[in-house]
Amino acid sequence: MVERTSKFLLIVAGSVCFMLILYQYVGPGLSLGAPSGRAPAEELDLFSMPDPHYVKKYYFPVRALERALAFDMKGEDVIVFLHIQKTGGTTFGRHLVQNVRLEVPCDCRPGQKKCTCYRPNRRETWLFSRFSTGWSCGLHADWTELTSCVPGVLDKRESAALKAPSLYSYLTLCIPNPPIPQLNPYTLNRRQERRKTTNPLHT
Repeated sequence: MVERTSKFLLIVAGSVCFMLILYQYVGPGLSLGAPSGRAPAEELDLFSMPDPHYVKKYYFPVRALERALAFDMKGEDVIVFLHIQKTGGTTFGRHLVQNVRLEVPCDCRPGQKKCTCYRPNRRETWLFSRFSTGWSCGLHADWTELTSCVPGVLDKRESAALKAPSLYSYLTLCIPNPPIPQLNPYTLNRRQERRKTTNPLHT
């Protein structure tokens, strides 16, 4: 008899907890009408005063965000993808070589990590990224490393004799992907040090 009552109480307590959790997630989205004498929640201004501690650091004018960038694939222009860790850069880098509609799409062969992304009119690459040229400037090279390394690497790969100077367009993702668990710096540094010791190219 005691077991039945304890099971019953456990079921009732679990049901009440489940209903509370369900109401917490579903309840605020329901429009059940305004309580007597009060305005609906949409009309309430919760933040009527701006936060005096908030300082806007970056000002991006609309014209700068909506500007069109001319990229001449048949000319000398090169897109350099600056891969920042934990921002979805691997997925975006794969999309650059696999899913962009081009006159001559990148040639990605099964079993190979790198794709060849040639210009439509000659055998020169228009994309400098992990999936087209590999980690040519080092693992997760930053802005400084890329700006000093990319011209030299591309000149070695392609015949640089009497070639017009290239226009490098740097592309990156800066917003981290929230569902991806962030690695702590200690683990990340250990992983990079391990890669440096196993691969002599990244010294």
